[in-house]
Amino acid sequence: MKNIEKLLRPGIAALKPYSSARDEFTGAASVFLDANENSLGGPLEEDFSRYPDPLQMPLRQALAALKSVATDQIFIGNGSDEAIDMLMRAFVEPGCDNVVLLPPTYGMYAVQANIHGAEIRRAPLRADFSPDAAAVMAVSDEHSKLLFLCSPNNPTGQCLPDDFILDMLERFPGLVVIDEAYGDFTGRSSWLERLAEFPNLVVLQTFSKAWGLAGLRVGMAYSNAFIISALNKIKYPYNLNTMTIRMVLQALQLPESVQEKVQVLMSERQRLERELPLLPCVEKIFPSDANFLLVRVTDANDIYHYLCEQGIIVRNRDKELHCGNCLRITVGTPEENTRLLSALRSYYPPYDLR
Repeated sequence: MKNIEKLLRPGIAALKPYSSARDEFTGAASVFLDANENSLGGPLEEDFSRYPDPLQMPLRQALAALKSVATDQIFIGNGSDEAIDMLMRAFVEPGCDNVVLLPPTYGMYAVQANIHGAEIRRAPLRADFSPDAAAVMAVSDEHSKLLFLCSPNNPTGQCLPDDFILDMLERFPGLVVIDEAYGDFTGRSSWLERLAEFPNLVVLQTFSKAWGLAGLRVGMAYSNAFIISALNKIKYPYNLNTMTIRMVLQALQLPESVQEKVQVLMSERQRLERELPLLPCVEKIFPSDANFLLVRVTDANDIYHYLCEQGIIVRNRDKELHCGNCLRITVGTPEENTRLLSALRSYYPPYDLR
């Protein structure tokens, strides 16, 4: 059993968090004169004069019921990027500790590591995008506080093997952070089901992908109560606004709509997987468990600029490890996918020289 308490930065362990009067008050109240809010309200018809619940308890309770976890196992942030930020703040001592990444992967892990003064140690995926457990352990030591495993991975689109993840949970000296941003597209069980087995497990999820609420910026970290308490201790007091909390609670009442849209996107992904390989400019479609495809083309830079001129924006991943001449293409609406395919059928090289 790993001693998770020892992984927490000493300064964070000793920190007394910011507390409002409403955090400290228990009972019922009808007059609130504690927070220097504008008691007369604002200019809008709807009243937003009160600060939101700092711990988002109604939303946490709804998520606890949906995910079969306790409310003290949930951190809710301004996108899962905030959860990544908080994990760095809580567990990584600047100039001393390191984080381990498996490139190519989601770029925010490295950005946050650099912001927080953490050394980045890399155990690259193999050319077929499979992970190398020996490489991970070779770059890890007692100062390795966080291992980020994006599954399905961005930009490759593939899930990491369960046996590899289990191996890391058992052997990695720090926290294992499994980013399931695209997990709703896989049809697989979430690692949330294994939280009780591994005190070093953190699972990230988001409302930005399958739930289609990217504009609201809501992401979650799930873990044991000690880790979640540390994250809540250091977050900004009111990191989610009142309207965001309200809209997500409404969305949680409509899970059938979410599943219907996921099924349409998966059908469209299969369509792209069938039709893209028929195009002369496409060399390979990599297997995907997400709502996007990594596509190797004849000339990624040229085709990227051509598509931009057609008003179609994709992501050029040509400079990422093992992703030479690759574009990452999000599965769009049926109409958008038709337009993409039509544009690529009309492409002929070299576009940039014309």
